[in-house]
Parts: sequence; C-alpha cells; structure tokens
Amino acid sequence: MNDSPPSPGETVIRILALLLILALSVWIYLHRTAIIALSSLGYLGVFLVTLLSNATVIFPAPSLVLPFTMGAVLSPWLVALVAAVGAALGELTGYLAGYTGQAIVEDRATFARLRRWMQHKRSAALLIFLLAFLPLPLMDLAGIAAGALRMPLSRFLFWCFLGKWLKLTLIALAGAWSIPLVDRWIAP
Repeated sequence: MNDSPPSPGETVIRILALLLILALSVWIYLHRTAIIALSSLGYLGVFLVTLLSNATVIFPAPSLVLPFTMGAVLSPWLVALVAAVGAALGELTGYLAGYTGQAIVEDRATFARLRRWMQHKRSAALLIFLLAFLPLPLMDLAGIAAGALRMPLSRFLFWCFLGKWLKLTLIALAGAWSIPLVDRWIAP
C-alpha cells in the first residue's frame, strides 16, 4: 500500500465518496419499507432488495427474510442466484469506502485484526468467503479492509458472491421446504 499522503484532489474525492456512501445508507434505511415492497417484482425485486440491503454500511437492513419467503414462491435456486448477485454487488459500498477512505476505521481493533488476516492472499479470500456466508455484521468491515488493502475487485466479488450464494441457497431452500410445511400444519 502507498504510504504517501493523498493529494488535495484525492482527499476531496475520498470525502465525496464517503459522503455518498453515508447518504445512500441513510436513504436506504429511511425507505426500507418501500424497498421491501419491491419484492412484488419477482426476481427483479429480489435482486433490488438484496442489492440495496447489502449496500448499507452503517445501518442494518433485512436481507435474509426475502430470499427465505420468495424461495417458497419462486424457484429457490434462481432466487438464491439473483439474491447473491445483488448482495455481492451491494457489498461494493464497503469496498469503495475502504478504497477511498480507510483512515476512518484504521484505529478500530476489529478492523485492525481483519486487516492483518487480509494481508495474506489465501486468508483474505477465505475471510471474505466466510464473512459473506455467515450472517454476521462484519462483512462491511471486511469489505472496507479489502478496499483499503487494494484487494483486486474481481477477487473480492468472486469470494463475496460465492459465500453469499451458498448462504442464500440454503436460506431459499429452507423457505421452499418449511413455508409449505407450516402452511399445511396451520391451515389443513
């Protein structure tokens, strides 16, 4: 990583990018009900909701309920695929935040630990995969660390997509299996 201080122009671009990410996160949080209503658009709705839910860096957004329920309505395999693409692309906001302004989180202990793990090529890929797969809020920090360490974008997206796809496949299949079962149990 380059240790020279950024030029004034780079600093302005970094600040603007971070403000844009913050504004997007606030907008998504404030409009979360309308965003969830997009699910009525089928696969396109699944894509849009998971994209926007994963694009928030500060505020939590629901992203697992929709693939679970839509897995019972639509093909769970396609729901998982579309949701994983949207979720992986949504994680680009964290990557961009790290790429443009890593100094914001450099002093935090969790970020420092993630950054140490991610400095090794193999552990970085495994970490991105695991954090994308596990339903933990640390994926944003991993994305920030990946951007700050200039992990190749294609590598970040590949491992992020793979983890999200596996998680969302399990969730969509669980919905496809359990929702009809509960429906039969409640209303015979």
